Amino acid sequence: MSAIFLPRAMRIGASALNELPAALAQLGLRAPAILTDAFLAGSGALDRLLAVLTEAGMTARAYGEVIPDPTVASVDAAVAFVAAGVHDCIIGFGGGSPIDTAKAVSILVARGGTMRERKAPHQENAPGLPIIAIPTTAGTGSEATRFTIITDETNDEKMLCAGLAYLPTLAIVDYELTLTKPLRLTADTGIDALTHAIEAYVSKLANPFSDGMAMAAMRAIWPNLRRVCEAPDDRAAREAMMVGSLQAGIAFSNASVALVHGMSRPIGAHFHVAHGLSNAMLLPAVTAWSAPAALTRYADCARAMGLAEAGEGDQAAVSRLVEALRDVNRDLSVPTPKSYGIDEARWTQLLPLMAEQALASGSPGNNPRVPDAEAIQTLYREAWA
Repeated sequence: MSAIFLPRAMRIGASALNELPAALAQLGLRAPAILTDAFLAGSGALDRLLAVLTEAGMTARAYGEVIPDPTVASVDAAVAFVAAGVHDCIIGFGGGSPIDTAKAVSILVARGGTMRERKAPHQENAPGLPIIAIPTTAGTGSEATRFTIITDETNDEKMLCAGLAYLPTLAIVDYELTLTKPLRLTADTGIDALTHAIEAYVSKLANPFSDGMAMAAMRAIWPNLRRVCEAPDDRAAREAMMVGSLQAGIAFSNASVALVHGMSRPIGAHFHVAHGLSNAMLLPAVTAWSAPAALTRYADCARAMGLAEAGEGDQAAVSRLVEALRDVNRDLSVPTPKSYGIDEARWTQLLPLMAEQALASGSPGNNPRVPDAEAIQTLYREAWA
């Protein structure tokens, strides 16, 4: 038996942003608080969103100080902003950080308490204020997931918080919002989405529904990943990446991620590496290590991505997959932790703590091959250079 969870409504496609007022009205909502970051607040994107709402006679207040990898303190500041107004829903507008912030604020405004007490394995299911997710990157899939990640800055821990409370009520998925994304963000979020699809498919919690979404995501993402970096204004490629990212988000929200994500979060917390980039740093090495425990599943991924012929053996298909993941990292200039500029002594010193935090997240337990702390440290060392 599988339990499947999806946003209540989704509007998908070019100019979907213009449908926001009608979608809100359909849900009986009229007074959103918008949470976004300084870039979108200053680039004209937030002004466009506000204009769409104002023209429809809706009153919105906007907060433009969400930070990358939101912390407990940054979430508290956003909670104070929302609490100072009268709002019936929260809009997360941007990449994973504004949407994750909106999810946390939705609960804290409604019920108080802390995110630390809501850290996994706790499940937060009772809803707070309705969450509206409007992604501007094709990567996190957060618009369709029941998770949020908040960093506790007192110990540099990225806390995974899970439950139905974090599942957006409405997702507005408009690929036109990604047309101006810079190259590095395009590449890193694209590999992030690919990682979601692969990990959902090989996860021990995979099910027929999540499998279908994960396969569709891989078919959409892989042929277009390099293309959107080479030709940023290719609308068909941008649309495929946006839809693939959404499908990958639905897949892992209903199956879970695995070892790559478990190991990725401590890199982000301790060294402030963007989430998609830290996933990309780890994906080839972790895939090679994990594949012997789920050879057929990883071979299915290679076939969905067009890397292996239908009749080709599983071992050969998986070899092609690992090689292709290394190649795409090279082609898209994904740095290693070493070339990124991380201090080697600090990296080595933190390996035991990073391995402990990776295991504590629970994600490695869903991996087809479950590691112990020593194996995780070995994989960190392999990824280093």
